[in-house]
Amino acid sequence: MWHSKSQEEVLKELQIDPAVGLSEEEVRARLEQHGPNKLKGKPKKSMIALFLAQLKDMLIYVLLGAAVVTLIVGEYVDAIIILAVVLLNALIGVFQEHKAEKAIEALQQMTTPKSLVRRQGEVKEINSEDIVPGDIVILDAGRYIPADLRLLESANLQIEESALTGESVPSDKDADSLHEDPKTPIGDMSNMAFMSTLVTYGRGEGIAVATGMNTEMGKIATILDEDIHDLTPLQKKLEELGKTLGFIAIGICVLIFVIGLIQKRDIFELFLTAISLAVAAIPEGLPAIVAIVLALGVTRMSRINAIVKKLPAVETLGSVNIICSDKTGTLTQNKMTVVKYYTATPLGDEPPVELIKSFVLCSDATHENGESTGDPTEVALVIYGEQNNIMKKSLEAEYKRVSEKPFDSDRKLMSTLNKTRTGYRVHTKGAIDQLLNISTSAIVGGEVVPLTKELKQQYLKAAEGMSDDALRVLGAAFKDTEQLLSPDEMEQDLTILGFVGMIDPPRLEVKDSIREAKSAGITAVMITGDHRNTAVAIAKELGIADSIGQSMTGAEIDELSDEVFAQKIKNIRVFARVSPEHKVKIVKAYKAQGNTVSMTGDGVNDAPSLKNADIGVAMGITGTDVSKGASDMILTDDNFTTIVHAIREGRNIYSNIRKTVTFLLSCNFGEVVAILASILFFWPLPLLATQILWVNLVTDTLPAIALGVDPGEKDVMKRKPRDPKESFFAGGAAFRAILGGVLIGSLTLVAFYLGLREHGFSLNSANISEEAMTYARTMAFVVLAASQLFYSFSKRSDTKSIFQVGLFSNKLLVGAVIAGLVLQFASISIPFLAAAFKVHNLSLVDWGVVIGLALIPLIINEVIKMFIRMGRGTLIR
Repeated sequence: MWHSKSQEEVLKELQIDPAVGLSEEEVRARLEQHGPNKLKGKPKKSMIALFLAQLKDMLIYVLLGAAVVTLIVGEYVDAIIILAVVLLNALIGVFQEHKAEKAIEALQQMTTPKSLVRRQGEVKEINSEDIVPGDIVILDAGRYIPADLRLLESANLQIEESALTGESVPSDKDADSLHEDPKTPIGDMSNMAFMSTLVTYGRGEGIAVATGMNTEMGKIATILDEDIHDLTPLQKKLEELGKTLGFIAIGICVLIFVIGLIQKRDIFELFLTAISLAVAAIPEGLPAIVAIVLALGVTRMSRINAIVKKLPAVETLGSVNIICSDKTGTLTQNKMTVVKYYTATPLGDEPPVELIKSFVLCSDATHENGESTGDPTEVALVIYGEQNNIMKKSLEAEYKRVSEKPFDSDRKLMSTLNKTRTGYRVHTKGAIDQLLNISTSAIVGGEVVPLTKELKQQYLKAAEGMSDDALRVLGAAFKDTEQLLSPDEMEQDLTILGFVGMIDPPRLEVKDSIREAKSAGITAVMITGDHRNTAVAIAKELGIADSIGQSMTGAEIDELSDEVFAQKIKNIRVFARVSPEHKVKIVKAYKAQGNTVSMTGDGVNDAPSLKNADIGVAMGITGTDVSKGASDMILTDDNFTTIVHAIREGRNIYSNIRKTVTFLLSCNFGEVVAILASILFFWPLPLLATQILWVNLVTDTLPAIALGVDPGEKDVMKRKPRDPKESFFAGGAAFRAILGGVLIGSLTLVAFYLGLREHGFSLNSANISEEAMTYARTMAFVVLAASQLFYSFSKRSDTKSIFQVGLFSNKLLVGAVIAGLVLQFASISIPFLAAAFKVHNLSLVDWGVVIGLALIPLIINEVIKMFIRMGRGTLIR
């Protein structure tokens, strides 16, 4: 057992030098031997299984039954067409599911947790799946353990192992401990770290001793594979809608069949027509089309640096009206720059050399050849040194660091002890108020003088002036000593040197994004740990806030009850000096006011606020694995603008789904209107069963998907956020769907009537000739298909004309309509297809008539939109 072996034994057994790590050749060999580092999920469905799943539908069973009946009575062509339609529908369904599955797989790959490993002597970040036994893994707070590790180093390391042991209190780890008892409980193995547990404090290194299914997690199978086929709330609504419409359609079909029997129509033809109409009228493809629209939309979002982990988030994005955003790195460039300094003695144009030296020596950052490592604040100080010809490497070579007291968020200070020619010097940097508390003297005019109350006030006033200019103030102090000091002795009786003012400049594009968000009815709120003055100054520059009265600190939040805070929050735009606990309170307060809230976060402690928000947004660059795991969306560029772009995309996706659904309902309702009217008025059936199925196939697939990936309207961000409780058919969508269906069905009957009249018959004529019936049905057949295809153009916008949105701006839709028209023309003009569908080629004049009739629903819908624009006074826009 690994926990009972010494570090040397483990390293020898796995043949690894911890200072170097594995080579790429060894990694490849071990990956081939042990496989990827992941738990086995549910087996993927094969293409055959996906295909068979498409056939598990009551209506498909009915359709297959109808095919059998047609075979028995000798109508072989009809049987072949019915089976061909079933087959094509199933293949399209397989394509849609496979496409959606691939898109989701790609997203899962993007959100795979990362790990730091040492390979070939270099520390690099890799996907956790690529870890192999023998890898040297670097651990720090906020990262999940990627595999079972035997610890090699530990410094105040604590790991939360509740996923494995049930203990909620983090376990202390000690790399040097040894457990000789092979039956040592997992919770007591202090020299081990286990897959999927979480580092909560400290740092360490470990060697991977087990990966994938060989880990403790793999053995007890505590991780369940996430079911990627969960329906989103929207899909569930549409599935319920489909079922409701299905029952209505079946009821209508039964009614048609009963009335037809009373009218003594041909039972076989009536039976096939009723079944075909049921299949055509029920939008059984809705959930599949919505799934592919969502998946393609999410894939498109990933290209604009927004990885959506959960499909319901896409729907929620369209309703967001509050964006709570971190300041640093999200609203700003995360590149601190020193722009001012202050010393008690004015230096004119001369740089504050001693102040800069203290800052450079008291930092762990590096900056070489344009590449930086370390905290952005420290990087700014090192660069400030370089700008004044004070190079960190040469300075550290001259004044070697012999001890240090690391930065602590409670002290807000960091100190180093460096060797000098005559002894040692303590260099301390940190918050100016903290430095003033532990200092007893200051440098004035090149001399060390006592730090008087007046001098303290002078420093604080100058610091406040910088803070008012949105600068971050960082002070430095020193102390000379002849002997080595312990860390606890360093930060006493210091001498103040001065301080610098730094700024993290706002991202150039964020101001425009905030303006766009405002026009979209979205309020941007800044949340930061920075001081109020700094935060408000940046917020003013970006257009988030107008005055300091729109700000609140964490301390002020603590003084308010939840009810009072929820009322006050309406006017607050900046929250400063807040903790992760405050973030949760802020989210809950906004939600209590009925808002849909997006919240950004990157730390371990941000997970609760990300989970509480309607849309939790994690930072892809600076974010911990915990924050990414708790979020709904990950920004790969940590940029506020990406959130606004994602909201725009989310609005467009929802709008596109709505277009698709109302288009399909109009088309299906049109088919019902044509058949039901002919039965009720004792007219001949204008369409045969096979013709209905063909039209359904041509119009319900390609145009619907093309509408689902429509580029969207340019002014989508000039509208208010959608109310999440709003009906899917709000804003007259239901009326327009019914109107479209009535127009399509009525014009199909008009075409049928014109075809009969051309041959000397009317709708009520007895003994209509077969030739006249075939010709009339051909005209109805063409109008039904073509009117639906043309109508799809009008569905791209509820208010704008097809020319305003751009006739060719959705090339996929243009291609889908052309393909549909070509297929329709082929079914009439190619002899064996014409014979199969019982249709006849039309004269040139009649082609003009049917195309003219097919354009009427599009034209009427465009006229209605024109009146809507006139009513709103937006006709020319």
